[in-house]
Amino acid sequence: MGVEQEKSLTIYENLRIVKEKIEHAARKAGRAPASVKLIAVTKTVPADIIKHAVAAGVTALGENKAQEMLFKQPLLPPDLEWHFIGRLQSNKVKSVIGKVSLIHSLDSWKLALTINDFALKTGRQVIVLVQVNISGETSKQGLPPAQAADFIKEVITLKGIKIRGLMTIAPETADPEEVRPVFRDLRLLAGRLKNIFPGVDLEYLSMGMSSDFVVAVEEGSNMLRLGTAIFGPRK
Repeated sequence: MGVEQEKSLTIYENLRIVKEKIEHAARKAGRAPASVKLIAVTKTVPADIIKHAVAAGVTALGENKAQEMLFKQPLLPPDLEWHFIGRLQSNKVKSVIGKVSLIHSLDSWKLALTINDFALKTGRQVIVLVQVNISGETSKQGLPPAQAADFIKEVITLKGIKIRGLMTIAPETADPEEVRPVFRDLRLLAGRLKNIFPGVDLEYLSMGMSSDFVVAVEEGSNMLRLGTAIFGPRK
C-alpha cells in the first residue's frame, strides 16, 4: 500500500469514528445528528491531503490564516464551503470577504466597522459569529460574556453584517468534562441573548474541537471545528 493510499484510508477511518461519536452525542442530547455541522480545520494541512478528506465526504473547511486559505482555495474543488475561524486582522478583511461562508471570530467594534465598510462597498452582507471568551483566559480572544449584549446591540445597526450565532474556544485539558461548563455557559448565554434580541437569528453555536467535541455536542454545539481528529497530529 502506497503512502497516499494509506493516508486516505486513515482520514476515512478518522472521519468514520468522528461521525459515530457525533451521532451518539447528539442522540444522547435528544438532537438529530444531522443538526451538527462538521468543519474540517485545515491549518498547516497541504491541499493534497485535504483532498482525501473531501473525497471521504468533507464539504466544509476552516482556516485560521487568510494567506494560507487564499493559497489553498484554487487548489481544491470550487464548491467547498470555507469558514474563517482564526483571529481576523483588519488589514486582512478585504482578502477574506467574498471567500468564506462564515467568519467565526468577530470580537471587536473596530473589526465590525471594517467588515461593514467593505461589505457595503461591495454590495454584500457578511455572515458572522460573535466570539465570546467564556473561560476568561487571557490567552484567548473574544468578548467577556458580560459585554456580549451591548456589543450585539451595536453591531445589529450595521447593514453590512448579519450575526448568526456565537463562538468560543475552551481551555486545553486532558479531561473534556472539565470544560463542559464552558460549553454550557455559551449555550445559556445564547438563550439569554435570543430573549433580548428576538429579531437576531442566533442559530449557530460554534464550539468544540478535537479533544472535547463530544462534550460540546452534548451541550448544544451545532458547529464543530476539528483538525487533529480528522488529519492526525500536526507536524
